[in-house]
Amino acid sequence: MTENVPTITVHPDQPGADLGDLYGIFFEDLNHAADGGLYAEMVQNRSFEFCMVDNPEYHALTAWETAQGTPLQPTPLTLRVLSDAPLNPTNQHYLQVDTHEPLTIRNHGYNQGMYFQNGAVYNFSVFARKLYAPVTLTIALTDETGQVLASGETVIAANDWRQYRVSLVSQATTTTGRLQVTISGNAHVSLDMISLFPKDTFKGRANGVRKDLGEKLAALQPKFMRFPGGCLVHDGSLDPRDRDASYRWKNSIGPVEARPARRNSWGYNQTLGLGYFELFQLAEDIGATPLPVLPGGWDPHHQWGAPLAELQPFIDDALDLIEFANGAPDTEWGAQRAARGHPASFNLRYIAIGNEEVGQAFFDRYPQFHAKIKARYPDMKIINSAGPFAAGSEFDRGWTSARKQHSDLVDEHYYCTPNWFLANQHRYDTYDAHGPKAFLGEYASWGNHWGNALAEASCMIGLERNADKVGLACYAPLLCNTDYRNWAPDLIWFNQHQVYGSVNYDVQKLFMNWQGQHNIAHTETNMPAATPLPAAPTTGAVRWQGDGADVAYSNMAYTDLLTETTQHLADGTVKEQDRAEVLAKTSGYFRLTFDFVKTGGRPDKGVHLDFGVADEQHKFSWVLGGWQNQDALISQDDEGGNSCLTQSIWHVEPNMPYHCELTVDGDHITGKINGHVFNDIRIPSGEIAPLYINATSIAGHVIVKLVNVQAAAQTVEVTGLPDGEALVLTQHADPTAQNSFAHPDTVTKAETPLGVVNHTASITVLAYGIVFVVSRGEK
Repeated sequence: MTENVPTITVHPDQPGADLGDLYGIFFEDLNHAADGGLYAEMVQNRSFEFCMVDNPEYHALTAWETAQGTPLQPTPLTLRVLSDAPLNPTNQHYLQVDTHEPLTIRNHGYNQGMYFQNGAVYNFSVFARKLYAPVTLTIALTDETGQVLASGETVIAANDWRQYRVSLVSQATTTTGRLQVTISGNAHVSLDMISLFPKDTFKGRANGVRKDLGEKLAALQPKFMRFPGGCLVHDGSLDPRDRDASYRWKNSIGPVEARPARRNSWGYNQTLGLGYFELFQLAEDIGATPLPVLPGGWDPHHQWGAPLAELQPFIDDALDLIEFANGAPDTEWGAQRAARGHPASFNLRYIAIGNEEVGQAFFDRYPQFHAKIKARYPDMKIINSAGPFAAGSEFDRGWTSARKQHSDLVDEHYYCTPNWFLANQHRYDTYDAHGPKAFLGEYASWGNHWGNALAEASCMIGLERNADKVGLACYAPLLCNTDYRNWAPDLIWFNQHQVYGSVNYDVQKLFMNWQGQHNIAHTETNMPAATPLPAAPTTGAVRWQGDGADVAYSNMAYTDLLTETTQHLADGTVKEQDRAEVLAKTSGYFRLTFDFVKTGGRPDKGVHLDFGVADEQHKFSWVLGGWQNQDALISQDDEGGNSCLTQSIWHVEPNMPYHCELTVDGDHITGKINGHVFNDIRIPSGEIAPLYINATSIAGHVIVKLVNVQAAAQTVEVTGLPDGEALVLTQHADPTAQNSFAHPDTVTKAETPLGVVNHTASITVLAYGIVFVVSRGEK
């Protein structure tokens, strides 16, 4: 060891916590992640089931067009969408064509059109029946102009519903492709489930997933896969037969043509073609253990739920799902899995009940699920919910429930700024290693720039260091079709023919590929001093910010706690997105008191009181009636993102006067409504470490992980390594760098061999860089 040189000494003979299944992925069908994305089906609205329940702009012929490319419209007696004699009772609509002349229709798929690749095989199928004479269907792959790239025929010869298939080989490449179906003249024919799949799916699965996206997921080497959501798990009607029902897994496992289309919570149609069997299969194909999330009989979006005495159907769904995944082929649900070609168990070990749950109603229901699952499957790890934010009443309620019920894990979610992640590097240090483990089920730092990815890397170091308290973690969301964005940032971006991983993907892949089996002890000496995080002053302006409701405020007073002086402020009103500044600057130590009443506007909205406003990127907000008018929360805008610091359940009643008090005592913020404390938080602060460091081991290999979020390089000696061959994995980029279709790999990566002599190696971590030293010992 060189004197006074920053040194990290690893102790491979001192193993620490097992990392288990720490890093995984979370799949939810938002951003058209399934239909129009991972699910390889190329036809949009293949069963003519689109409707206004899904989206106000949808109708039964959405995505279908004429041979000239104009939107397809019903034609009396010739072309109609009917439901009187359907293929099945769960998808009742079909296309009826009665024509003397040949008739051509096309489907444009998703994005700007379908992607056909020269020489690739595409499998067409349709369910059809004829009334009188046989009908010839000519199937063609074309580009947007109608140029035919491949064609084939099938004859509809039966009077009952049957499936017909045609394989087509494209003779050219296009990204604006169309599936064209021409019905011969003198035809009376019914058509349903018009489908087109590339033959070359991931792992060659029928009804499978896109090969390029599947490969992108497999390259991560995730330990687990959480699915199918997310908000869509519990958002909707409690009746599984309803079009707008919450996600019920049993609807997703039957024959594909019989799976009922549903309203997706993100404003589009969800076919359920990528159902639970396919999701279990995908998890297995990428080497991940499945982690399904089921509804708990309560919908916080609409504030309705199954009565406590009538929860058994929801509990049965959970019990039956475990049997479907793991049961022997001679069990009721294990037989259904085996009938789909998978007699072996899917080895389900985790099950989550609820997602981002808020309100006591869910936690009154959870104990029944927990007790009955554990009674039948005592080894199943059950995951409770801690709400959508990192602190506050619902976060505390979830953890209280988990401790009382002895949940195995608790699902935490937070989307915050990079500075919040840096300030919370030690978040899990004080968690109880003997209680339920944390499951960081959704997290991201509000951006797909390298600076965001570095902040997330620092967080992952903290997760690893606390692997005795944190069991699982997955970045979210996973996938986004660039033409159908509901949410950003996302880990993987794609269109109909291209895919790239974000720079955040680069970091997740590095940590997943080199997770290690367990921590090993390490010590640090002569390390440079940490750098304080930039302070977030609360001395800026105070203003009202409308949030869709009509609000009148009055009796507003500002008391400076340093000078003990009080200033009375003007009354006023805000509506829609109005802003009204009431004070240009504060001392940073103050109390605001005021009354307000909601007089109209949207019932699901309230109002914001912004304070410490420097500009739109730097401010605090006291949100009174937040998401769906269910929150009182304190948030901070910083560096292009927003961090919810604390949240409590609260509802703004119309025409009800409220007296409020906001106290800002430096970094301590307290919010009272009618004398009751709803929000109490300290502004995150802390230091930026010269390096974020952890060491793990697997199969005799030592992995030393170093993350540098600062603008200066750091050189350290790493000692205690096995002598012999090592590999240095490096990633670095400008903090503003981001990947794109044009530049899918902006992060500089290197894999450099290293010889370790006398158990020591000198390592330089470049500015804004990550280095993993993988010591393999002697060859």
